[in-house]
Amino acid sequence: MAKKKQTENLLGRWSFLVGFVLAVLLGLGFTGSYASIMLWAVFLLGIVVGLLNITSSEVSGFLRSGTVLVLVSFLGVQVGVFEGVAPVIANVLRGILTLFVPATLIVALKAVWDVAKN
Repeated sequence: MAKKKQTENLLGRWSFLVGFVLAVLLGLGFTGSYASIMLWAVFLLGIVVGLLNITSSEVSGFLRSGTVLVLVSFLGVQVGVFEGVAPVIANVLRGILTLFVPATLIVALKAVWDVAKN
């Protein structure tokens, strides 16, 4: 059982790292014709991060920081501050949103499930 948990933890860590790097690459525009494939890959890696990377003791901290990150990224994109000055920053924020929205949603649903179960 310990081996399986260690493998899931390793997969979750790598999913987060690869997803974050891909999100930044998407924002920087280094994806070329693979942009839509990488967008889906970042989204699916966000789901994997939410499912495997966050333990029950980390839920509160992740939801707090994940929610703030999602809100600030969304507002940064919507306000348009970066569009005229540095459009690359707005694109990186969109990539981060693509990774963290599904991860935060999955962790929030798991937390609600645990509360309802108890």
